Amino acid sequence: MGRFITFEGGEGGGKSTQTALLAEALRARGLEVVTTREPGGSPGAEAIRALLVSGDTGRWDGVTEALLHFAARRDHLRATVWPALERGAWVISDRFADSTLAYQGFGHGLDPELIGTLYRLAVGRFAPDLTLILDLPVEDGLRRAGHRGGGEDRYERMGLDFHQRLRQGFLGIAAAQPRRCAVIDAAQPVAAVHRAVLETVEARLEPPA
Repeated sequence: MGRFITFEGGEGGGKSTQTALLAEALRARGLEVVTTREPGGSPGAEAIRALLVSGDTGRWDGVTEALLHFAARRDHLRATVWPALERGAWVISDRFADSTLAYQGFGHGLDPELIGTLYRLAVGRFAPDLTLILDLPVEDGLRRAGHRGGGEDRYERMGLDFHQRLRQGFLGIAAAQPRRCAVIDAAQPVAAVHRAVLETVEARLEPPA
Protein backbone atom coordinates (compact mmCIF):
# COMPACT_ATOMS: atom_id res chain seq x y z
CA MET A 1 0.00 0.00 0.00
CA GLY A 2 1.27 3.46 -0.90
CA ARG A 3 1.22 6.62 1.17
CA PHE A 4 -1.14 9.59 0.87
CA ILE A 5 0.37 13.04 1.51
CA THR A 6 -1.63 16.27 1.31
CA PHE A 7 -0.55 19.91 1.16
CA GLU A 8 -2.85 22.46 2.77
CA GLY A 9 -2.87 26.16 3.58
CA GLY A 10 -4.20 29.48 2.39
CA GLU A 11 -3.77 31.18 -0.96
CA GLY A 12 -0.25 31.74 -2.31
CA GLY A 13 1.53 29.36 0.07
CA GLY A 14 3.30 27.44 -2.69
CA LYS A 15 1.39 24.16 -2.47
CA SER A 16 1.66 23.38 -6.19
CA THR A 17 5.39 24.14 -6.24
CA GLN A 18 6.09 22.02 -3.16
CA THR A 19 3.93 19.17 -4.49
CA ALA A 20 6.08 19.03 -7.63
CA LEU A 21 9.37 19.25 -5.71
CA LEU A 22 8.41 16.53 -3.25
CA ALA A 23 7.25 14.26 -6.08
CA GLU A 24 10.58 14.71 -7.86
CA ALA A 25 12.52 13.89 -4.69
CA LEU A 26 10.50 10.74 -4.01
CA ARG A 27 10.72 9.55 -7.61
CA ALA A 28 14.50 9.87 -7.36
CA ARG A 29 14.27 7.24 -4.61
CA GLY A 30 12.56 4.79 -6.94
CA LEU A 31 8.98 5.34 -5.81
CA GLU A 32 5.99 5.64 -8.12
CA VAL A 33 4.43 9.00 -7.29
CA VAL A 34 1.06 10.35 -8.44
CA THR A 35 0.46 14.10 -8.08
CA THR A 36 -3.07 15.39 -8.02
CA ARG A 37 -5.19 18.26 -6.72
CA GLU A 38 -8.52 19.26 -5.22
CA PRO A 39 -11.00 20.25 -6.27
CA GLY A 40 -10.18 18.11 -9.27
CA GLY A 41 -7.86 15.19 -9.88
CA SER A 42 -10.28 13.14 -12.00
CA PRO A 43 -12.42 14.01 -15.04
CA GLY A 44 -15.62 14.29 -13.01
CA ALA A 45 -13.98 16.28 -10.24
CA GLU A 46 -12.32 18.66 -12.72
CA ALA A 47 -15.76 19.45 -14.16
CA ILE A 48 -16.96 20.38 -10.67
CA ARG A 49 -13.78 22.42 -10.04
CA ALA A 50 -14.79 24.86 -12.73
CA LEU A 51 -17.96 25.63 -10.77
CA LEU A 52 -16.07 26.34 -7.56
CA VAL A 53 -12.95 28.32 -8.44
CA SER A 54 -14.31 30.81 -10.97
CA GLY A 55 -17.20 33.23 -11.22
CA ASP A 56 -18.75 35.59 -8.70
CA THR A 57 -17.67 35.22 -5.08
CA GLY A 58 -21.28 34.93 -3.93
CA ARG A 59 -22.49 32.39 -6.48
CA TRP A 60 -22.77 29.61 -3.83
CA ASP A 61 -23.47 29.57 -0.12
CA GLY A 62 -21.33 27.53 2.26
CA VAL A 63 -23.55 24.44 2.22
CA THR A 64 -23.66 24.30 -1.58
CA GLU A 65 -19.89 24.72 -1.78
CA ALA A 66 -19.33 21.91 0.72
CA LEU A 67 -21.65 19.58 -1.20
CA LEU A 68 -19.84 20.33 -4.46
CA HIS A 69 -16.43 19.81 -2.86
CA PHE A 70 -17.40 16.44 -1.39
CA ALA A 71 -18.97 15.29 -4.65
CA ALA A 72 -15.71 16.12 -6.42
CA ARG A 73 -13.71 14.50 -3.60
CA ARG A 74 -15.61 11.24 -3.83
CA ASP A 75 -14.95 10.97 -7.56
CA HIS A 76 -11.30 11.94 -7.06
CA LEU A 77 -10.79 9.19 -4.49
CA ARG A 78 -12.66 6.56 -6.48
CA ALA A 79 -11.00 7.29 -9.82
CA THR A 80 -7.49 8.42 -8.86
CA VAL A 81 -6.34 8.20 -5.24
CA TRP A 82 -7.52 4.80 -4.10
CA PRO A 83 -6.43 2.88 -7.24
CA ALA A 84 -2.95 4.44 -7.04
CA LEU A 85 -2.54 3.60 -3.35
CA GLU A 86 -3.71 0.04 -3.92
CA ARG A 87 -0.97 -0.58 -6.48
CA GLY A 88 1.65 0.82 -4.09
CA ALA A 89 2.12 4.34 -5.44
CA TRP A 90 2.61 7.36 -3.23
CA VAL A 91 -0.03 10.04 -3.87
CA ILE A 92 0.58 13.74 -3.22
CA SER A 93 -2.48 16.00 -3.38
CA ASP A 94 -2.55 19.78 -3.55
CA ARG A 95 -5.43 20.16 -1.04
CA PHE A 96 -7.86 17.64 0.44
CA ALA A 97 -10.63 17.65 3.04
CA ASP A 98 -8.93 20.02 5.49
CA SER A 99 -9.53 22.75 2.93
CA THR A 100 -13.27 22.17 3.14
CA LEU A 101 -13.20 22.49 6.93
CA ALA A 102 -11.07 25.63 6.68
CA TYR A 103 -12.82 27.36 3.76
CA GLN A 104 -16.43 26.38 4.27
CA GLY A 105 -16.22 25.83 8.03
CA PHE A 106 -13.94 28.52 9.43
CA GLY A 107 -14.27 30.79 6.39
CA HIS A 108 -18.02 30.67 5.73
CA GLY A 109 -19.13 29.61 9.21
CA LEU A 110 -20.56 26.22 8.24
CA ASP A 111 -21.23 23.84 11.14
CA PRO A 112 -18.20 21.52 11.53
CA GLU A 113 -20.58 18.67 12.40
CA LEU A 114 -22.20 18.98 8.98
CA ILE A 115 -18.78 18.85 7.34
CA GLY A 116 -17.94 15.80 9.43
CA THR A 117 -21.14 14.08 8.31
CA LEU A 118 -20.35 14.78 4.66
CA TYR A 119 -16.81 13.47 5.20
CA ARG A 120 -18.08 10.19 6.62
CA LEU A 121 -20.54 9.78 3.73
CA ALA A 122 -18.07 10.58 0.94
CA VAL A 123 -14.73 9.46 2.38
CA GLY A 124 -15.48 7.08 5.24
CA ARG A 125 -12.57 6.41 7.63
CA PHE A 126 -9.89 7.10 5.04
CA ALA A 127 -7.49 9.97 5.84
CA PRO A 128 -4.07 11.21 4.70
CA ASP A 129 -0.97 9.62 6.18
CA LEU A 130 0.59 13.08 6.45
CA THR A 131 -0.71 16.61 5.95
CA LEU A 132 1.76 19.46 5.42
CA ILE A 133 0.23 22.85 6.16
CA LEU A 134 2.13 25.67 4.44
CA ASP A 135 1.64 28.73 6.62
CA LEU A 136 2.47 32.38 5.93
CA PRO A 137 0.91 35.78 6.68
CA VAL A 138 -2.32 36.31 4.78
CA GLU A 139 -1.22 39.53 3.08
CA ASP A 140 1.93 37.88 1.75
CA GLY A 141 0.00 34.89 0.44
CA LEU A 142 -2.59 37.01 -1.35
CA ARG A 143 0.15 39.13 -2.89
CA ARG A 144 1.85 36.00 -4.24
CA ALA A 145 -1.45 34.59 -5.47
CA GLY A 146 -2.24 37.84 -7.28
CA HIS A 147 0.85 37.42 -9.44
CA ARG A 148 -0.37 34.09 -10.82
CA GLY A 149 -3.13 35.53 -13.00
CA GLY A 150 -5.79 33.37 -14.64
CA GLY A 151 -9.49 33.00 -14.00
CA GLU A 152 -9.38 30.61 -11.03
CA ASP A 153 -9.40 33.39 -8.46
CA ARG A 154 -12.86 33.21 -6.90
CA TYR A 155 -11.57 32.43 -3.41
CA GLU A 156 -8.69 34.88 -3.68
CA ARG A 157 -11.23 37.67 -4.21
CA MET A 158 -12.99 37.00 -0.92
CA GLY A 159 -12.31 39.52 1.85
CA LEU A 160 -9.21 39.77 4.04
CA ASP A 161 -11.20 38.74 7.12
CA PHE A 162 -12.22 35.53 5.32
CA HIS A 163 -8.58 34.70 4.63
CA GLN A 164 -7.56 35.48 8.22
CA ARG A 165 -10.20 32.98 9.40
CA LEU A 166 -8.78 30.43 6.95
CA ARG A 167 -5.29 30.79 8.37
CA GLN A 168 -6.50 30.35 11.93
CA GLY A 169 -8.61 27.41 10.80
CA PHE A 170 -5.65 25.56 9.29
CA LEU A 171 -3.52 26.23 12.38
CA GLY A 172 -6.38 24.97 14.55
CA ILE A 173 -6.63 21.77 12.50
CA ALA A 174 -2.88 21.21 12.90
CA ALA A 175 -3.05 21.77 16.65
CA ALA A 176 -5.96 19.34 17.01
CA GLN A 177 -4.32 16.58 14.93
CA PRO A 178 -0.55 16.80 15.52
CA ARG A 179 0.12 13.17 14.62
CA ARG A 180 -1.20 13.70 11.08
CA CYS A 181 -0.36 17.36 10.50
CA ALA A 182 2.84 19.40 10.40
CA VAL A 183 3.03 23.17 9.95
CA ILE A 184 5.76 24.43 7.60
CA ASP A 185 6.86 28.08 7.49
CA ALA A 186 6.05 28.97 3.88
CA ALA A 187 7.45 32.50 4.18
CA GLN A 188 10.94 31.03 3.65
CA PRO A 189 12.56 30.72 0.20
CA VAL A 190 11.27 27.85 -1.92
CA ALA A 191 14.38 25.70 -1.38
CA ALA A 192 14.17 26.08 2.40
CA VAL A 193 10.49 25.14 2.41
CA HIS A 194 11.31 22.06 0.32
CA ARG A 195 14.03 21.01 2.78
CA ALA A 196 11.60 21.34 5.67
CA VAL A 197 8.97 19.36 3.76
CA LEU A 198 11.39 16.57 2.87
CA GLU A 199 12.75 16.36 6.42
CA THR A 200 9.20 16.02 7.74
CA VAL A 201 8.30 13.32 5.23
CA GLU A 202 11.49 11.41 6.06
CA ALA A 203 10.83 11.63 9.79
CA ARG A 204 7.15 10.72 9.64
CA LEU A 205 6.87 8.25 6.74
CA GLU A 206 10.43 6.89 6.29
CA PRO A 207 10.60 6.64 2.47
CA PRO A 208 13.53 4.65 1.06
CA ALA A 209 16.88 6.46 1.08
